[in-house]
Amino acid sequence: MENPKRARSGKPRKRPREGTYVSSLDLQSALERIRQAASRDKKLRFTGLWHHVYGVSRLRDAYYKLKRKAAPGVDGETWKHYGEHLEENLWDLSGRLRRGAYRARPVRRAYIPKPDGSVRGLGVTVLEDKIVQRATAEVMSAIYEEDFLGFSYGFRPGRSPHDALDALYAGIMMKPVSWVLETDVRGYFDAMDHGWLVRFIEHRIADQRVVRHIKKWLNAGVLEDGTRTRSEEGVPQGGSISPLLANIYLHYVFDLWAGQWRRKQARGEVVIVRFADDCAPRGCA
Repeated sequence: MENPKRARSGKPRKRPREGTYVSSLDLQSALERIRQAASRDKKLRFTGLWHHVYGVSRLRDAYYKLKRKAAPGVDGETWKHYGEHLEENLWDLSGRLRRGAYRARPVRRAYIPKPDGSVRGLGVTVLEDKIVQRATAEVMSAIYEEDFLGFSYGFRPGRSPHDALDALYAGIMMKPVSWVLETDVRGYFDAMDHGWLVRFIEHRIADQRVVRHIKKWLNAGVLEDGTRTRSEEGVPQGGSISPLLANIYLHYVFDLWAGQWRRKQARGEVVIVRFADDCAPRGCA
């Protein structure tokens, strides 16, 4: 029998236990049970979610959904290299998540040019953080997809930019439009207040292990030119869970308010389309 593959620390990793593989169908069934519970009770706070995240099958599924040629984070780990000993790596990661020994790493700052000549700052997350964030987002989305309103289109499963454009086209071309208001939140991903974001999440998530790991990612900081900085605002663009956190934040600070205003105060019909931090309400006489 061959020796176990060795971890980066040089110590042998434990071999995966046999008979513990969970199929994709079983993973989806677990999410469906969460979704049904969220749908039945809009005030339910979920207390037992973390075990759905740290299971090896969930982590494996998250790994295969990542971009394979994405730039590495501060640890230099790539998708391909991590996958060379995937099962050992995932079992090690699962054990750290289960024991509370997992530590989030700072994101690496990178910049990409924008059409107007300015640059957009991105946070390049280490691979294991991407895996755990992706798994966490999958579980949380089963809840929040039951809460998000119909006019929210950005970064949601089964909803594309084309769907948002179709809704915009239908609102403008098929209704007697009196006015169109286009809004965009400047530097939105950099401006979300961590304290409020956590408070919003705790409306639905009572499992403090989930909340604690979200706090870890928010507080991991940014590494740029060898200097690590932390902030009480913002989520890194590039993190696997950042789009979901952005939608949760805007769900509470904009969508619920806009939906209530449309029902109770607006005169005439108001059609709203929101894609992430871009929004286009339209008023019809």
